[in-house]
Amino acid sequence: MQKIKLKRFSDETAISLRKANYTIDYENLLNPAQYEAVSAEEGSYLIIAGAGTGKTRTLVYRLAHLIESGYDPKSVLLLTFTRKSAKEMVNRASLLLDDRCDGINGGTFHSFANITLRRYASTLGLANSFTILDQGDSEDVVNLLKNQNKVVSATKRFPLKATLIKIFSLSVNTGRTIEDIVIKQFPHFMEELDRIVQLQTAYTAYKYKNNLLDYDDMLVFLNRFLHEPTPAAKALLDSVKFLMVDEYQDTNFLQSEITRGLAQSNHNVMVVGDDAQSIYAFRGANFENIMQFPKLFPGTKIIKLEENYRSTPEILNFTNRVYEGAVQKYEKLLFSRKDSGELPAIIAAPNVEYQAKFIVERVLDLREEGIPLDEIAVLFRSSFYSFDVEIELQKANIPFIKVGGIRFIETAHVKDILAFLRIALNPKDVISWYRILLLHEGIGPKTAQKILHALENGQINLERDPEKSKEGLITEKLFPLFKLIFTLHKKQLRPIEMAELVIEYYTPIFMDKYYDDYKKRKKDIDTILNMIQKYEKLDTMLSDMAIEPPLDSVTELGEEDKQDEFLTLSTIHSAKGLEWHTIFIIHAVDGFFPSARAAESLETMEEERRLMYVAATRAKKNLYVIYPMNIFDRESGTTLSKPSRFLSNVTPDLAEGFLLEQ
Repeated sequence: MQKIKLKRFSDETAISLRKANYTIDYENLLNPAQYEAVSAEEGSYLIIAGAGTGKTRTLVYRLAHLIESGYDPKSVLLLTFTRKSAKEMVNRASLLLDDRCDGINGGTFHSFANITLRRYASTLGLANSFTILDQGDSEDVVNLLKNQNKVVSATKRFPLKATLIKIFSLSVNTGRTIEDIVIKQFPHFMEELDRIVQLQTAYTAYKYKNNLLDYDDMLVFLNRFLHEPTPAAKALLDSVKFLMVDEYQDTNFLQSEITRGLAQSNHNVMVVGDDAQSIYAFRGANFENIMQFPKLFPGTKIIKLEENYRSTPEILNFTNRVYEGAVQKYEKLLFSRKDSGELPAIIAAPNVEYQAKFIVERVLDLREEGIPLDEIAVLFRSSFYSFDVEIELQKANIPFIKVGGIRFIETAHVKDILAFLRIALNPKDVISWYRILLLHEGIGPKTAQKILHALENGQINLERDPEKSKEGLITEKLFPLFKLIFTLHKKQLRPIEMAELVIEYYTPIFMDKYYDDYKKRKKDIDTILNMIQKYEKLDTMLSDMAIEPPLDSVTELGEEDKQDEFLTLSTIHSAKGLEWHTIFIIHAVDGFFPSARAAESLETMEEERRLMYVAATRAKKNLYVIYPMNIFDRESGTTLSKPSRFLSNVTPDLAEGFLLEQ
């Protein structure tokens, strides 16, 4: 009888046996860095996933790999920032492997909080029937308490309900005090600080008394639950064998604490993100979270995904150089095995009009070359920078959609100004009359209707100077308005002269109506005055300004389009995660991109650099960065501008320079 031999069973042997049973050939389907991340199991891992490096693919394969390795799907928790992305990853893992992946727990921080709090509400002093307040509900509660508690001074300005909720939310999500938030972001409300704090206390008490939770409370209570040593918390933490967090660079203080709390039992946590794409500080996201993760979890292994599957080597060389100047970062170098393409272009335009004209001409050329419109995007730092481009696209009948922010022409304050000018052109424009009448204190819908009726039946005659008119409805309060309309309608003025008269009249109303953020909105008014400056005829100007919502106003470029192909105009924030064949980055001017306010702090300037990086890495084949050399400023007139400082280290071997000739 042959003697049975005993062989020591090592970890390597176990891994080899498992590999032999895998149905997916992970090692050959992934690049080395991706495979290292996918095959990682116990321990803490930070995956630095550069733009276009297959982050989602890596997460999907890791989900499948864990299940194939024999772990219970219910012991895997995947947290993302949208339910759609969590569902997509779990579904893709199921298609890749089998239905076992359906058992993986995936969702957003808030959806996971909701499920957990419903189950363990009693341990937190909550009833599991709590009601969740959305933002509108929260604002209404604050407004109610503001009136009930009489915290508003009759003689001083007080924040609007939406601003109060923003202050409260920032405080909760960043771990900063109300005082710190107000000092740094709302200094004009410092005199009301005590009342704001008083109102927050009342708001918190009201919610607790009435079994209400707002979105922020869900994270607050979840975090408290995870860090309190109760049997219920221990049971939950023991059940989470593997934690995965996507887009970790976008987490705030509270979400970082929740991540730490969830991993404190099994210590198996993998977060995926890119420090170079942390651009949401205005929402409370904390760049330091991804930088400090290895300190939060000692022994963390950092794996870098650097092979890009989106862009040409030339575009990556450009973006690597742009981000090279970052002060605090993880060192990485994006590269691509794609065929070489054209160098990015840095284009100096004489002014914003030429910037817009160049884009239109190049878009039409690309269309002739067979590049679909939906493979082209114009990206910008702030929404109102695209106004000239919108006008030129409309003139050229190029269909487009705009993403991010409110379309310039639809902002309330711009519509207010245009309403005055429309009445100057057409005194029978009832819609515009109704709008501007309601701007005035003491004029409600009923009074406005009476005035409109008087205008319609001739009781109020706009052909007569109100100085000589005795109409009873033209009260002392409304006399300046009718005097303005008479002047605009009867005098032979250029559009810019009319607009300046309107702005002079509208400014006190504007500051009163939009007190909380009038400084931001004022930029739009400066922009529209700059646009009107070039028009000689009011009707031409208003026709150009009257841009309908894109889906209703676009003109087909050809029969084959069938109105389903549109150029994209987008803020950079809204473009993150997307890609196009050709990208135009506009207004790459110091003071605009980076913004003038960015110079106030290193953190803000660094985020502006990351915005440039995100914008450039959206491009697959063509990248155009454009800066107008002359910017018209209302106070100083036309001024010479400098290209964005983020381009200063870009050498001729990385990007070609061009000058648009007038």
